[in-house]
Amino acid sequence: MEKKSFLGITFLLILLMASQGMEARVCQSQSHGFSGLCWSDHNCAVVCRNEHFTGGRCRGLRRKCFCTRNC
Repeated sequence: MEKKSFLGITFLLILLMASQGMEARVCQSQSHGFSGLCWSDHNCAVVCRNEHFTGGRCRGLRRKCFCTRNC
């Protein structure tokens, strides 16, 4: 009985460690609907959601809006 519980705990620990290492990659694309300089991540994200992305943020020296989604 001890051997079975030890194997079960070991298996669960391996699954836990494997799942923590798996993070979704994030793909970015410049917004086609955002115009002007991007100063607000919130406004950028709203425009990007209308373009069927999951979010967006302002980037770069030129303050462009980049939309994000999981790859």
